[in-house]
Amino acid sequence: MIKAVIIDDEINNIDNMIRLLQKHDQQITIVGTAGNANDATSIIENTNPDLLFLDIQMPERNGFDLLKALPHHQFEVIFVTAFDQYGIQAVKFAAIDYLLKPINPEELKHAIDKVTLKLGRKADNSQLENLMELIRDKDAKKDHKLALASTKEIRFVTTGEIIRCESSNAYTQFFLTDGKSILVSRPIFEYEELLTGYGFIRCHQSHLVNINCIKSLLKEDSGYLVLTNDTRLPISRSKKESVLKALNTLKK
Repeated sequence: MIKAVIIDDEINNIDNMIRLLQKHDQQITIVGTAGNANDATSIIENTNPDLLFLDIQMPERNGFDLLKALPHHQFEVIFVTAFDQYGIQAVKFAAIDYLLKPINPEELKHAIDKVTLKLGRKADNSQLENLMELIRDKDAKKDHKLALASTKEIRFVTTGEIIRCESSNAYTQFFLTDGKSILVSRPIFEYEELLTGYGFIRCHQSHLVNINCIKSLLKEDSGYLVLTNDTRLPISRSKKESVLKALNTLKK
């Protein structure tokens, strides 16, 4: 059995989560609920849960404040939120599951299945620790690590280590400065959303590139980007204007 604590400032959300878990998942035992971060701290210390269902947005102290205040993170977390732009971005960066309200039962089941697998491996929660670093220092973007989950491992790479990303159907191939590559089972548009603020530009439907790794621009056809490792990437006609704008900004 998985011991879980539900933390949400709205009692109806807690009741709804309990109903969903009782109806669809017999492996979860609710050992406590809390409507704020202060009460949650005591419950976590007293029950030693395996899993938190944690709302991001709460008054006074939000879900991230709660995690920062805890001395240890010996549990998994599934975030539950209506909407929190930076919060969701950080959670995606760390490759941690989150659910948007109202909760979809199938998405809840999928998230729990992944947590169950992690708990079975009894590995350190490095994804959660990475998230804490993101939240503590959210403005130092050059130092942030992106969690890339392949079939064999979760590798953490700083954005500066990524030269480019290439789409392969529903997969994305990451090419790194050490010459290695990582294949991740997520589409490239999800990483475009995450990495745009870190100096990455989409030059083509299939290519996302670190602007700091661009060496030159070839003007033949609709254009090509030549990277520092001499890779050539095509520029699609629809992306040409935005690419030129980004390169001109870099010159300044």
